[in-house]
Amino acid sequence: MSRGPRRPTLTLLVNPAAGRGRARWRLPTVVDRLGAALPATDVVVRFTADAVDARALASDAVARAEPGDALVVLGGDGMASVGLNAAAGSGVPLGILPAGTGNDFCRGVGLPTKLDAALAVVAAGATREVDLMSVTGDLADGTDHRWVGSIVSTGFDERVNWRANHVPVNVGAPTYAYAVFAELRTFRPLPYRLVVDGVVRELDAILVAVGNAGVFGGGIRVCPDARVDDGLLDVTIVHPVSPALLVKLFPQLFTGRFTEHPAVELLRAREVVIDGDGLFGMADGELLGRPPLTCRAVPAAVRLFAPGSPTA
Repeated sequence: MSRGPRRPTLTLLVNPAAGRGRARWRLPTVVDRLGAALPATDVVVRFTADAVDARALASDAVARAEPGDALVVLGGDGMASVGLNAAAGSGVPLGILPAGTGNDFCRGVGLPTKLDAALAVVAAGATREVDLMSVTGDLADGTDHRWVGSIVSTGFDERVNWRANHVPVNVGAPTYAYAVFAELRTFRPLPYRLVVDGVVRELDAILVAVGNAGVFGGGIRVCPDARVDDGLLDVTIVHPVSPALLVKLFPQLFTGRFTEHPAVELLRAREVVIDGDGLFGMADGELLGRPPLTCRAVPAAVRLFAPGSPTA
């Protein structure tokens, strides 16, 4: 007896702790909605135990994928990063269902930040190829490469990100604001050695951020002009200013208007090397590693479920 045609598989990877348990709470609705919208597709749910487990499950799903299969992640920016690193370069479409506190990658790429709208996008099936940032160096997770969807941050914003990630309850932008003012008490500009498309620059700066998409920290537009379809990285350098001026500039981070200040320098490049003593990099809200870090723009590196017309 012959079998019928193979049914596509949608692997749904879930971080049950995301959004203070929001992902687990919404999961039955998510599965029901996907099943109703995609009746010819098998939806397979996988729960992640920790970051290492999440990476392994995502990589396995992509390695096993056949034409028509997809990977969808339900969680925050950490899960988005897991999905991007598994799906990059594979051609397997990736869906992101936001259930975290920041959802910054979705904001920066133009994906829905509300779960119901994101479900509708995955169900519609349209995909879009977007750029990613390839980062190489001595990374904190023991590897030498990571794909980054949003921002590599160093300096003041790295310290703030670290502090925000270690408060008992992270509620997004308000937590980030608290961390900013806490760090202002002791922070001093740091020495950098940058190589921007082969041009060496040595300078002191409050922060250097390299962006693929331009948003981090719960909606802060540190690289406000970044695009994910131009094959370029956006670089934001904040030269030394007083703590009082930094406080004044902070509200403008949410609109991108801070870039109008003369202490803020914006660049675009295909490759940026970040180095300097006392620096540590953060990427997509997670620990990245100590410099030197080499950041390269990779056009059309991953295919995402996105609003619009399907790509070929």
